[in-house]
Amino acid sequence: MSVAEILEELPKLSADDQSLIRRRIDELIPEEETPETLAAIDAARQSLSEGKKHTIEEARNLLTQWTTRSS
Repeated sequence: MSVAEILEELPKLSADDQSLIRRRIDELIPEEETPETLAAIDAARQSLSEGKKHTIEEARNLLTQWTTRSS
């Protein structure tokens, strides 16, 4: 199964299965606390505190930008 196929199937999983996968990924790939990651977290917290919301498509685009920038 390709990465694209996996990503396509993830939204179809139950919330419990998605949580299980998230925990397992976190175990396998610990997140690095780079300055970019910390800045993205701060920006997300600020956005939440201001009541800003994003569509799922906007969130996917932001995630792609963040992960592309830090790799």
